[in-house]
Amino acid sequence: MQIVGLRHMYGMVTEAIRDYMGLSPTAFIVIVGVMILTYKIVCGMFVAADDYKAVRDMNAVYEADMTREPVQLGNVTEEELKAYDGSNPQKPLLMAIKGQIYDVSRGRMFYGPGGPYAMFAGHDATRALALMSFDPQDLTGNTEGLSESELDVLEDWELKFNEKYPKVGFLVPKAAIVDDDHLETKKAV
Repeated sequence: MQIVGLRHMYGMVTEAIRDYMGLSPTAFIVIVGVMILTYKIVCGMFVAADDYKAVRDMNAVYEADMTREPVQLGNVTEEELKAYDGSNPQKPLLMAIKGQIYDVSRGRMFYGPGGPYAMFAGHDATRALALMSFDPQDLTGNTEGLSESELDVLEDWELKFNEKYPKVGFLVPKAAIVDDDHLETKKAV
């Protein structure tokens, strides 16, 4: 008895679809499916109300980056540079190329956490940029073995950084940092 009732209900629904919409039941189901999928995609493009605070906080960080005056750091070791990788939004975002440190805070969407070049922040990216590499082993200032064309690529990157970002210091080996109070060289650890 229930099967007859279900068939009767199915017949009524398919007849209603044909009469009111002029579509076959299959076309109707496909259209409804496409509409649901479109709805999900469009909804996914917008921020949920709960996430608004996080977006507002991130906008504040971006605005601070745009108005912050670059702080001249002077000589910095690779270990000290790691503190400027974007994990602390109160600090500028720094990276080095060929021993020169640049404040890339204005490019936080690229070099900050979650950005496509985030791995370069807080590091000497000389070799990685020359090789166009995202291999963490290439995050070094070592240019040995680079071809002429790779050195040209590196020079192009350096020119772009000189035009776009302020230089704020120089990358030095730990043993080369001089303590101004004692005028002695710190020992390498």
